[in-house]
Amino acid sequence: MSHLTDIEIAQAYQLQPMEEIASKLGLSEEDYALYGKNKAKVDHRLDRGRFTDKQGKLVLVTAISPTAAGEGKTTTSVGLADAMNQLGYQTTLALREPSLGPVFGMKGGAAGGGYAQVVPMEEINLHFTGDLHAIGAANNLLAAMLDNHIHHGNQLAIDTRTISWKRVVDMNDRQLRQIVDGLCGRANGVPREDGFDITVASEVMAILCLASDLEDLKDRLGRIVVAFNDEGQPVTAEDLKAHHAMAALLKEAINPNLVQTLEGTPAFIHGGPFANIAHGCNSVIATELARDLSDYVVTEAGFGSDLGAEKFIDIKARQTGKMPDAVVLVATIRALKMHGGQAKDDLGQENLQALEAGLVNLERHLANIRQVFQLPVVVAINKFPTDTAKEQAWLAGQADRLGVQIVESDVWAQGGKGGLALAQAVVDLCQEESQGQFSYDLDLSIQDKLQTLVEKVYGGKRAVLTAAARKQAQQLADLGYGHLPICVAKTQYSFSDSAKRLGAPEDFDVTIRQLKLSAGAGFIVALTGSIMTMPGLPKHPAAEGIDIDRQGQITGLF
Repeated sequence: MSHLTDIEIAQAYQLQPMEEIASKLGLSEEDYALYGKNKAKVDHRLDRGRFTDKQGKLVLVTAISPTAAGEGKTTTSVGLADAMNQLGYQTTLALREPSLGPVFGMKGGAAGGGYAQVVPMEEINLHFTGDLHAIGAANNLLAAMLDNHIHHGNQLAIDTRTISWKRVVDMNDRQLRQIVDGLCGRANGVPREDGFDITVASEVMAILCLASDLEDLKDRLGRIVVAFNDEGQPVTAEDLKAHHAMAALLKEAINPNLVQTLEGTPAFIHGGPFANIAHGCNSVIATELARDLSDYVVTEAGFGSDLGAEKFIDIKARQTGKMPDAVVLVATIRALKMHGGQAKDDLGQENLQALEAGLVNLERHLANIRQVFQLPVVVAINKFPTDTAKEQAWLAGQADRLGVQIVESDVWAQGGKGGLALAQAVVDLCQEESQGQFSYDLDLSIQDKLQTLVEKVYGGKRAVLTAAARKQAQQLADLGYGHLPICVAKTQYSFSDSAKRLGAPEDFDVTIRQLKLSAGAGFIVALTGSIMTMPGLPKHPAAEGIDIDRQGQITGLF
């Protein structure tokens, strides 16, 4: 087994020319523009009528509740796509773009790992094609035009106490969560309390990922609600005449990015919303384009079935009309033991008792996929070197009791070869007839949608709205937004709203402290517990270990 780091493995590979990667998808030179040597932007307006024989099967990769032990969902997604291509099925990846926040923070990059990576990994993790910066610029243009409108007389009669639109930056920066701006005289604006979100939490990010084309993008941007006027009516980006210029800034960002895996599998990487504070799925444009060009598309949704997968079903699939044909639920023995109470520093030690205790987390995620979403599923156990033979055998022996196929995946060490059994299981699942099911009906009230999610998906008892949230729910309903789906922002580490409650907690309440309207994206964000839309860096951020040498070679990324 190699002891090379992820970035060393990636840099040792000779990448295939992008022209070859594009040709695998049947794309002509007119369909894309090279972005450097190893990346391309595919024109989202290309004539898809040329590819009517495809409409590939859609495979959704999700996971158990994440832990500090790591689960390897992106690694599994990449290795699975490589393995399916090895089996002779034309398969394309559709993933999200990394944010600089986790890259320089604690989680690291989002390009996979070991021998199951998308490349060039350092470019993907650092700026990539600039999409996130364009999203930040569009977001902040709207913020500037909003404050400028108020400064020049406020003809829209905006109640400045109701301004909800924040500026963004693609970095974990806790200092910017709560600020006061517009100080030092009238020439500098109107003083008010304000704050920053991380770019991936911006509604502009969600809009880019849910828009079907440039006109739809423009319309959605126009519907963004930034504040309310003195009569309690919404003030939009269209009212401020900002949405056309915002769309102009996103002219290139709307085009999906095409790269490759280490094994030459085409990969669309486009859009990057977090699944704990946003809807956690890559762009509709990229996913649908991949389906037009491939027999199978492997995509992922952030974190577990209670976050990314639920939002994939209830927001993205509800809009596109396309449910996944199969679901892969990723777990590791290490993470299951951690859910069973074993300390992180002791995860290398065999502990069947902790493994058994932690299995309840996997069981609840399975129940969500099979009973709530009503989709076929296979469990992928992402192999770690510390897994013992007894632990592997015990977990494999649970397949009959759980009524699900459990397949060991070793793509980190072996690439596609290590995922052949998983790939075959996925292909078999995709032959099953499955319609899928949403978690809730849109005609339910906002309160009832939240209650349904807490009971059916999280396994809790009650959705408890604070007085402020109840008032917001009533206001949104009165304004005609009550029919929108819900995008719950909560901790990724637990089914509850407390990161400390691992496993499968029961009899808990989820506190909704705030409801935020994302009218352009087409959903309502429900902020729970202590979740924040601007993360902070850890005590020892990953940035401390990142460097560049005289030849321009990046080191320290993982």
